[in-house]
Amino acid sequence: MKTLFTPFRPLSAALFLTPALLATTSFSSEAQTRGTVSGSVAAAGAAVDFATVTLHRAADSTVVKTEFSDEKGVFRFEQAPAGRYLVSAAQVGFARAWSAGFDVAGGEVQVPVLRLAASAATQLKEVQVVGQKPQFERLADRTVVNVEGSTLAAGNTSLDVLRRSPGVTVDGNDNLALRGRQGLLVLIDGKRQPMSGTELADYLRALPADQLKSIELITNPPAKYDAQGGAGIIAINLKKDQKLGTNGSVNTSYGYGRYGKFTAGLSLNHRRQKLNLFGTYNFAERRNWNALTINREFYEYPDGVKTLVGRSFQDNNGVGHGRSHNWKLGLDYNLTERTTVGVVANGLALQTDSKGSNDSELYTAEGATTSRYQSDNIRDGNLPNVSANANFRHTFKDSLGLHELSADADYARYDSRRGQLLDTRFTFPTASADRLTVDQHNLLTIQSFKTDYTRPLSKTARLEAGGKISWVAADNDLDFRIPVTPGNVDVLKPDPLRSNRFRYDENIVAGYVNFNQTLPKWTLQAGLRGEQTNAVGKQDVVQPGKDPNFDRHYFQLFPSAAVKHTFSEQQETSLSLSRRIDRPSYGQLNPFRSYIDVTTYGEGRPELRPQTSYNVELTHTLAQKYSIGVSYAVTANPIVGTVQPAPEGGRVVVSTSQNLDSQYNYALTLTAPVELAKWWNVYNNAVFYYTRFVGDLAGTSLNAGRPAFNLSSNSTFVLGHDWKADLNASYDSKNRYAYFVSRPQGQVSVGVQKGLWHNKATLKLNATDVFFTNKNRSTVTFNNYVERFYQRYESRVVTLALSYRFGNDKVAPTKRRGGGAEDEKRRAGGN
Repeated sequence: MKTLFTPFRPLSAALFLTPALLATTSFSSEAQTRGTVSGSVAAAGAAVDFATVTLHRAADSTVVKTEFSDEKGVFRFEQAPAGRYLVSAAQVGFARAWSAGFDVAGGEVQVPVLRLAASAATQLKEVQVVGQKPQFERLADRTVVNVEGSTLAAGNTSLDVLRRSPGVTVDGNDNLALRGRQGLLVLIDGKRQPMSGTELADYLRALPADQLKSIELITNPPAKYDAQGGAGIIAINLKKDQKLGTNGSVNTSYGYGRYGKFTAGLSLNHRRQKLNLFGTYNFAERRNWNALTINREFYEYPDGVKTLVGRSFQDNNGVGHGRSHNWKLGLDYNLTERTTVGVVANGLALQTDSKGSNDSELYTAEGATTSRYQSDNIRDGNLPNVSANANFRHTFKDSLGLHELSADADYARYDSRRGQLLDTRFTFPTASADRLTVDQHNLLTIQSFKTDYTRPLSKTARLEAGGKISWVAADNDLDFRIPVTPGNVDVLKPDPLRSNRFRYDENIVAGYVNFNQTLPKWTLQAGLRGEQTNAVGKQDVVQPGKDPNFDRHYFQLFPSAAVKHTFSEQQETSLSLSRRIDRPSYGQLNPFRSYIDVTTYGEGRPELRPQTSYNVELTHTLAQKYSIGVSYAVTANPIVGTVQPAPEGGRVVVSTSQNLDSQYNYALTLTAPVELAKWWNVYNNAVFYYTRFVGDLAGTSLNAGRPAFNLSSNSTFVLGHDWKADLNASYDSKNRYAYFVSRPQGQVSVGVQKGLWHNKATLKLNATDVFFTNKNRSTVTFNNYVERFYQRYESRVVTLALSYRFGNDKVAPTKRRGGGAEDEKRRAGGN
């Protein structure tokens, strides 16, 4: 859902219409065959430990990865994508050393010894020159948003960062979309988040952006990933500390829009020889304002003529208050040089309360008032969530290279207790009162076990295989209470027609095999994943005209394939395809009602079916950074959100999700990172897409689509004397999503930061949505109903943040943390 965005158009045109953007070509969209780069660093005949070793693209010296040499001076880059590279090594008191250029095409590349020469003249320079990742990177099969160190992330939430990520949009119902398509799988440190819509948005609002390392936007994942997520995967990676000894950091921030927003956190890490202990704690307290204005029109069809029968107007204002305690505690232990075990536990205790006011009037077709009422909607929530992971990793080595076996066991418990008090006062045509109270308890548990194995078949071929089994149990209990007698709001009784209990059990058994082959100038990948789904749903109260229970069992195959051809160091083209699935979320299946006012409620639908999609993408890359890509996706039974007249009539409206027949999506993606000056880098991204929907809901046939586009530009300024700045701008055009048509919207955000106390501390100041233009204006149209709404939230916020690092600065060689799922992401993305 978008909004008009006129104030920013001159600035946005200046930012986006650069020659480099017009010259863009595309990225490779499949998981490349990867190799290993290793070597050693020495000075004056002795090994240099903890030297900073950097892997660069040969074409433009862009930083790809950074590692550190061990106590023997040895370094190693795992899973480097195919291409041509350079390696450099640096250490305080020595001049930087560079290798000659070399090619990676699978297997292992041994770099000649990098010999550092002592140089007092360069000692100070080496202290000041620090590799800085760009905020946005375009890799082979994904876009990476490097959040760590970003000025614009300070004091904000993970949802705020996602809103400013290339190609990502968030509608008025908190649904995430990528390149105009909903149906995304969200992973946090490799673990699937079993939420969608508002529940997922609440979780991301409670997760401070200061905890994030990076966000990966993966549009066409390979077979090793879960098949869930037809539009792709959003993989959120949390920060990790690799320093030796005892070290940590503290951070605090305060932001203000209409209300205050405070965060504070502490991170500790202790690493000695084989053992690594780590822990984090963050607290956040935020108040947020929101407003929603709704105009509704109701129609009938007597004698086949569309006739207006009534209108209504609603003005809603609300303030939400959230307090969250977010923690992590874990350890890694190296049993041997090749075997690592680890455990980690995460917790999020989120408490919320909100108060909303609603003023409503209902009219006849001629404009005469028929009813007037005011409502107070008071809600509270207590959501203590906890998860735990135990992981194992072992590597083997033979003449063909490294084999790897990993395993993960996961357990998560999401406990949600929500209360609601809806007080309604009717002032016309007669004075009366109504009260509704709701107590809801949702308990969701998830258990899973997965294992992955990677085996080289030759110097240029690799086989990957694995399996996963998961169990989900959801128990939802809802208790409604209403007045014993109309107008008496002091004495309430249970409402057996709306009170209910819904239990959902799901078991998924999956296995995959993936083959990679590297040939001269060619890279091939093919994979197949199979998933058996068993789902059972039961509810205590039978809704009229609905089946209260369901029992579904189905097996599906999900093939994926990719081919890449390298024409030269400067140009390569790739083609990839995959089949994916989106099962309805647990919230979408839950039949419970959630009331906004006496004429508006939301509910889930147990009869929802999964949507499946076929995706194909053709991409071309120029100079290893400019890219152009075209993609096509067709989806069967797409799950779409709707706002439509409720079955009971009486000008009551329901917000829900339903299946359409099909959805077609065509997209053109352009990417252009531009260095306008040594101190000024700009990352431009443009997505042009067309989405068409076919189906029939609420007696209204739909076969419509429209072209749309999303533009984003991020400028990073390195100003010297430890000063940096960021400028982010985005614009979404008018677009259609099923029965919704949304008007344009956009935003501009700025930030500046200063390093203090020898860069031990960082002071950041940022302002989001400076011109307060990120507003949603949308229209939903059915034959018998039209709704126009205007939605605003507290998007313009100024935040001041301070962080401080303490303890040992020596960094250990990179070790794995976070389980096999995170390691799976590393192998697939090379990040």
